[in-house]
Amino acid sequence: MKQASDIISHIRSLPQFRLLKRHYCYNRFISSVNSRFKKAIAFVYVKDDTLFIALSHPGFKMEMNYQKKVFLSILDILSKEVEQCQHIKAKKVVLFNSKHNSIIKDKKIESTVPHYKEMAIGEFTIESEDEELKKAFEAVRDSIEKLQ
Repeated sequence: MKQASDIISHIRSLPQFRLLKRHYCYNRFISSVNSRFKKAIAFVYVKDDTLFIALSHPGFKMEMNYQKKVFLSILDILSKEVEQCQHIKAKKVVLFNSKHNSIIKDKKIESTVPHYKEMAIGEFTIESEDEELKKAFEAVRDSIEKLQ
């Protein structure tokens, strides 16, 4: 009986699944990067000896621009140390903003002022001899009747 790891390694070695090897290497690259850069990287890929790094937010671009040599050295070490990643080599790094994977999601702004339907109907009796108090209660009754 074959082990699950044997089956998975056999599937990864098939020609139609060669993208799985690349995906594995790209994930290894992202996991070897500094933790503060992990959340900045949306995805990576290598094409024509160029490492393309998609950023999840435009604010990370300036900071990561200074780390291009570090990224190349990490990729070089990864291609030497990991057997599956020997085919991934790059000579330059290109950073770009990914419009598809953003950390900041656009949220609809909802009104924070709650609007409630008036529950009172303005039917109450005023039993007082004070005229000012009667006028105040009648003003309240009128305002309740206007809301309905």
